[in-house]
Amino acid sequence: MSTSPLFQPYDWNGVSLKNRMVLAPMTRGRAGKDRVPNVIMGDYYTQRTGGGLLITEASSVSPEGEGWVDSPSIYTADQVLGWKSITQRVHAAGSHIIFQMWHTGRASHSDFHNGDVPFSASAKKIDGDKVRTPNGKKDYETPRAMSKDDIARTIADYKQAAINAKEAGFDGLEVHAANGYLINQFLDGRSNQRDDQYGGSLENRYRLLDEILDAVMEIWPAERIGVRLSPNGVFNDMGCDDYRELFTFVAQQLDAKKVGYLHIMDGLGFGFHERGEPMTLADFRKLYTGLLIGNVGYDKESAEKRIADGDADMIAFGRPWITNPDLPTRFEHDYPLNSFDDASQWYGGGAEGYSNYETYRESSGKASLSAVSPD
Repeated sequence: MSTSPLFQPYDWNGVSLKNRMVLAPMTRGRAGKDRVPNVIMGDYYTQRTGGGLLITEASSVSPEGEGWVDSPSIYTADQVLGWKSITQRVHAAGSHIIFQMWHTGRASHSDFHNGDVPFSASAKKIDGDKVRTPNGKKDYETPRAMSKDDIARTIADYKQAAINAKEAGFDGLEVHAANGYLINQFLDGRSNQRDDQYGGSLENRYRLLDEILDAVMEIWPAERIGVRLSPNGVFNDMGCDDYRELFTFVAQQLDAKKVGYLHIMDGLGFGFHERGEPMTLADFRKLYTGLLIGNVGYDKESAEKRIADGDADMIAFGRPWITNPDLPTRFEHDYPLNSFDDASQWYGGGAEGYSNYETYRESSGKASLSAVSPD
């Protein structure tokens, strides 16, 4: 048995995880126009069941939550059945899989919504690059501020998605409150300029996340629900001056609610808002007592150090796992990694650049055969 901290088992509130490696959620755009999870998506996740825990790519809880071309969702019966076919394969291969709940908010476009502009905490548009729509890249639009009815309907959408995820056979839920999507838009004081009970104070900006968690906890126990946060992130025009106070407060509230895990994007690989010193896993370890997952930019050595130092319990890996479906095996045996520098085929399309990457043994076998071949 490996002595590496990455390969020690972990008991997650009664669920036995075989190692400390988590497949990070990564939007890949393979579900097609109907947004139904399909066979190649099942291939992709099954190939990566060497990890102790898999988190799905972000998946919309409602049509209003859509904002990425060909991403999967979970609001129709066909989508639920598509996900069920995947969870069954993952379980048969000996791993566990979490469903990530997503609403893009202002990071969407009217092209996704029959000409209606997307909504957000406030009528403040993203200052940044263009958004990719079904009709090509376009400028971000000024969203409309959500009404109380919009908020109530969206909370109900999350609750129904939690029901659907249970029917699909998932092992838990992750509420995506990071990366500048809807919940993050309420948390961040730059995008949230409301003057009602959902804006202003830390308590008010946290309120939407709290009410969504209360809704999904009617369906799932708290210990099977995780939350993803990006305290240092600038993606989708995030970064408020009081980010330290905000995320300290949020982590304390999530600890009090006894959510099952906290997934922190502590790395700076996707940009840093530079509003102060970055928040670290060690900061969150002081605030949250449950399963703590780190993410962004980790390699084997840095992941082992975070776990050995007690700053994290598990580490999520993203890009290296795209081109190395057997990443846990490669890490455990110090096998070389396939390069993950070329992202040209990662988003959209079919199996190529998605589920057609070879394991180390497959590629080594071909190399051996070619070495001895007389042709």
